[in-house]
Amino acid sequence: MPRIKDLSEHYTRPSWVRRINAMGDSVGGAHNLVPLDPDALIRSATRSTGGLSDFGDFDGDWHARLLSLISEIEATGGLHALGRLMTRQEILRGLRTRLLLTKVRTEHPAIADEQIEAPLVITGPPRSGTSILFELLALDPNARAPLAWEVLHPVPFGGASGDALRAMAECEQEFWSDVQPEFETIHELRADLPVECVTLTLPSFTGGHWGMIANMPNWVADYPATMDYHRALLQTLQYGGPPKNWIVKTPLYLVFIDLVFATYPDAWVIHTHRDPLKTEPSSLSTLATVRWERSEEVELPEANGAGLGDVMMLLAQRRAGGGLPDQIIDSHFSDLMSDPVAAIDKLYGQMQRPFLGEHADAIRHYLEAKPKGKFGKHKYSAEEWGFDPAKLREKMLPYTDYYGIKLEA
Repeated sequence: MPRIKDLSEHYTRPSWVRRINAMGDSVGGAHNLVPLDPDALIRSATRSTGGLSDFGDFDGDWHARLLSLISEIEATGGLHALGRLMTRQEILRGLRTRLLLTKVRTEHPAIADEQIEAPLVITGPPRSGTSILFELLALDPNARAPLAWEVLHPVPFGGASGDALRAMAECEQEFWSDVQPEFETIHELRADLPVECVTLTLPSFTGGHWGMIANMPNWVADYPATMDYHRALLQTLQYGGPPKNWIVKTPLYLVFIDLVFATYPDAWVIHTHRDPLKTEPSSLSTLATVRWERSEEVELPEANGAGLGDVMMLLAQRRAGGGLPDQIIDSHFSDLMSDPVAAIDKLYGQMQRPFLGEHADAIRHYLEAKPKGKFGKHKYSAEEWGFDPAKLREKMLPYTDYYGIKLEA
């Protein structure tokens, strides 16, 4: 059974957050202060875009997914006033993005013919080095990663400049750490950094973002729709620019890797690995922090690690038996930390992709400017998040042995 955890034993809420939440209490509940009525949200999005009303059908029935999402948020999400405000803003932004995306795709039908060729798809357990690998691969001059500002605001409206779009995105990205300052030690969010696909696919009203921010045990993500939206957005961002291989990332691709290859048959999947005694407690701590930003009580899955081990071994068996394409390669956290340039050079060799000296130099300069622990250390232990280290190590032994994963102290 899931566990309820009060994170006030770990974090102190900023006073301004407590005051906003108290305003919700003062009017009979946060839902009265910040409503999430789907029809009203749709009308607001339409008004804010000068009367646009076509939300697109490139990813199926978005409206049904929106209704289901809001229904589940209201039923079990338990969002406080600020949590509802953050979620309302994201839904409205998602609706606006759909309207503007549909408009530009209608005006330029050739966008639908854009080919997303041989993207590099990073996936692996959360906290296994996916983010830093993503940032380093994005330095490749022959590749391109979706940046936060262009994902949050892919189509300008009303003459907004690039600087204005970046400023809006920076505000939204930095707000996560304003709400809970410790979040900055877990994950850096900036408008000019590559952003992972749970953020990219937010306007599909399905996929990883929504399941992450709130407890919704009965909500079911529509991953085919997620990938349809994913392709539509990349096509739109790519249209009119020079051809480059996209680099994208989310741990969730482990769950629906077949859909990744169905959407992008020539993709290369880079599967990251790290000691589960580090990734599992850190992942649970991260999920708890994200949900604590929007709720007073955090409901967490059981801490046992068995599910991850099963997924990893199933992937290993399918790869060994020819059940998955050959375009899957492995990246070990220990190798990446020991010698990032050599580790990425090895990956590029396996993909038969040229690793440029310019890229290697960019990696070195980037890491010099971003030392590990720049914003402090993400502090956690296996025990405080409900893990028995010895039992977790035993459960994950088939995975760590099969992949030869270096065990950390």
